[in-house]
Amino acid sequence: MTSEHLRIPDELANLCVVDVVVRLPKLMPIDTRVRDARAALRDDHVHMLLLTDHGRLRGTLTSGDMPDHADDMALSLTYAVIEGRTVSSDLSAEQARLLMISRDLRRMAVVDADGSLLGLLCLNRRHSGFCSDEDVHARATAP
Repeated sequence: MTSEHLRIPDELANLCVVDVVVRLPKLMPIDTRVRDARAALRDDHVHMLLLTDHGRLRGTLTSGDMPDHADDMALSLTYAVIEGRTVSSDLSAEQARLLMISRDLRRMAVVDADGSLLGLLCLNRRHSGFCSDEDVHARATAP
């Protein structure tokens, strides 16, 4: 971790994860097939899929989670990961930023104590802060 990464950005000093979470991330149902998950992940703006069932997070998927040989019709949930990819909403935003940097992650699902999905934490490219719902919407609608 560089010294630049260790400096607490002023805008994060008094915030919790719940204050910086993207509340409208890309969600997919738990019966999503591998082919559909692969198609969704081809979008340059989608880095992680969140597989949910009745508001609860059941798994996360990145393009690297599904092996090349995975059957297109298989359930993508088979390859989903939760461990190490979730963070509590009451963690400080700065602690979450440092955790993500240490794990070399730019996305983490935000859940409450019972596993209900609250959103997605998206570390920006500079690792200095987090993307907002407005940032995500602007990128999605950009020409």
